[in-house]
Amino acid sequence: MTTRRTYLITGSSGIGAETARQLSGAGSCFYLVGRHEEKCQRIASSLEELGSEAAFFAGDLTNPLVAPAVVYGCVERFGRLDALFNVAGISGRSFGDGPVHECTEEGWQTTLQTNATTQYRMSREAVRVMLQQDPGATGQRGVILNMSSILGIDPDARYFDTVAYAASKGAIIAMSRTMAASYASQRIRVNVIAPGLVRTPMSARASADPDITKYMEFRQPLLEDVIPVEDVAATCVYLLTDASRSTTGQVIQVDAGWGIA
Repeated sequence: MTTRRTYLITGSSGIGAETARQLSGAGSCFYLVGRHEEKCQRIASSLEELGSEAAFFAGDLTNPLVAPAVVYGCVERFGRLDALFNVAGISGRSFGDGPVHECTEEGWQTTLQTNATTQYRMSREAVRVMLQQDPGATGQRGVILNMSSILGIDPDARYFDTVAYAASKGAIIAMSRTMAASYASQRIRVNVIAPGLVRTPMSARASADPDITKYMEFRQPLLEDVIPVEDVAATCVYLLTDASRSTTGQVIQVDAGWGIA
């Protein structure tokens, strides 16, 4: 008998999309969130072709009204929310992020709002639902996986000197561990994924820079390259499923050795 499981994923490309593909199959239900309806429709259709059920919400998560609407829409469509994967975010450079003496007010506010505040709002709404629903087959009510970055743990001033981005990713770690402590007794797990430089649409500029790719031979010595998105998604799958049922409050670095280089 197939166990039905509902995943809410913020993001319609990159790590979020690849994680959904790896999770897809009979019994998997997906509710996707993204700013662009066409992208959401494309990934939803691809998941349905793989045997999953999929729906989406096109909206801007920086709008405080969107998170409650998204979670309500997910539960209304599928009846339950088993897992939230907070992926959506920005780099912030185009808004003025950089080293602290150069970072603009817009760069700081926009980056923190887009990366950290959206995850807070989505987590808040998801937890409110999970607390009210019956435990699943393993006795747990739900799991939340939040997207951080290696830059929130091990900064790099040579090519990645962005204070607002690092601050937002560090805040996500602190928020997530606090949530994990608060809700473990309620059988809700909260973990963090902190990747190094991954080949995604958001990292296209850095991934195409020959100086940075050369630098990855030192900075990410396990691969001596930018990390394939499939590698990060595989760890996300573990953290979003019952395979990690005894894991909460953890920050998992998929960084190809960045943190020890």
